[in-house]
Amino acid sequence: MIDVIYAYCTDFVINLANIMGLSYYEVNLLLFCVLYPLILLSLVVIYYIQKRRLRKIKAI
Repeated sequence: MIDVIYAYCTDFVINLANIMGLSYYEVNLLLFCVLYPLILLSLVVIYYIQKRRLRKIKAI
């Protein structure tokens, strides 16, 4: 099962690299060193915003 998922993800990145005109390594860099950390940080920010909103609602 893991082999199938790995093969699918690798094919996806290779196809994305071909579409964007970049190399496989450049797309990996964009996905895992730029995009993933940005998504992770934005989710943490959203979590704290929602937590603050819930506190305000509970205080009412």
